[in-house]
Parts: sequence; structure tokens; C-alpha cells
Amino acid sequence: MNIILLGAPGGGKGTQSEFLCEKNGFVQLSTGDLFRSNIMNKTSLGTEAQKYMDQGLYVPDTITNGMVQEFLKTKSDGLIFDGYPRTAEQASALDEMLEALQGSIDKVIYFEIDAAILMDRLTGRLICQTCKRSYHIKNRPPLVEGVCDYDHSRLIVRPDDAPDKVRTRLMVYQEQTAPLVDFYKDKLIKIDANNKTPVELYQDLVKVLAI
Repeated sequence: MNIILLGAPGGGKGTQSEFLCEKNGFVQLSTGDLFRSNIMNKTSLGTEAQKYMDQGLYVPDTITNGMVQEFLKTKSDGLIFDGYPRTAEQASALDEMLEALQGSIDKVIYFEIDAAILMDRLTGRLICQTCKRSYHIKNRPPLVEGVCDYDHSRLIVRPDDAPDKVRTRLMVYQEQTAPLVDFYKDKLIKIDANNKTPVELYQDLVKVLAI
């Protein structure tokens, strides 16, 4: 089964991906990880992506899609797509790539959550600088303040979690990614993510995925 978790930044996608990987054997396909890996290994796609990133420009879909396609050659089932697709054009390309491998997107989960809650979540978020697990100063604090529970690395606040940056990210999400709700309407399952703990949200997710 391949799934996509949809929703605005701060909606719980990252935490739920962690749960599904740890408890249900899924593998997370993160475009952020793909970019870092390709750049570090100096692949042709990574080199091209770096040129755009160094100029602060959007990396073209052809490069991003190419990285995803290379990954799918090694594994094309049991995946959670994280941060990809971001647009209807990328979603269409992903369908074509999976179809060529006799695969598909089976379910798309959309976390519905109020904008005010998202602001509170994102501006209070902490990220492990090593393993990238996320915490929250109020809702999901670490066992030791400022330290990751898993690898004991320092927790940091991402620069794009500043209030003004959060408002910009939510605006970009509405413009670019929200249309995916319509693209995947035949496979879409909506979950109310308001005022739920990560564990409660995971329980709802397991039910709709029937796993």
C-alpha cells in the first residue's frame, strides 16, 4: 500500500509518518531527504538542484520528479509520500511513474485543522538537528528540555517556523498544495485533526487505513 498524507504545515503529517514507519513497516519517501542524498552524492540531479537552491530559486519539477523516479526503482510499495507531490502536476507525474512499475497511490489522507491551531503548533515546534524528529514545547515536549529523546542531540527551532514565515508557508500551501485535495478526490479520506493528541490521531489513521 502506498499512501499520501495531505494537510497544511503543522497538521501532523511528520509525526504520523514516524508512527507508521515505526509501528507498521512503512518507508517514508521525503523529498528533503532525496535532495540531501543526491547533493551529498553529487549525482547529476543533485548538481542541477544545487544550482537552483544556491540562487534561492524553486527547483524545477523535472529535477524533483527525476529524483523520485530514481528512488522508485529501488522501492515502489509500502511508501508514505512526505512533501511530495506538492502540486497537481507532480501528482500526475507520480501516477505515471508508479503505473510504469505496476504500482499506485492507494489512499490519500487529508488532515483537516484550523489555521489558529496550526500557528500555535508551528511556532512552538522543536526539531532534532540529527534525526529530524519533531517535538512541541507544550503538546509534545521532550523528556529532557532541549534534548532529543532518541539520540540526545540538541533540539532547534527551524528558521521557517518564525510567525511571519509560518503565515507565508500557509499561504503558499493554500495556493499550491490544497488543489491536490481535488486531484485525489476519489481516493481522499478526511480526518479531523483539531484538538487531538498525536496518539489519538494515529488511532484514527490506523482505522481508516485498515492496518
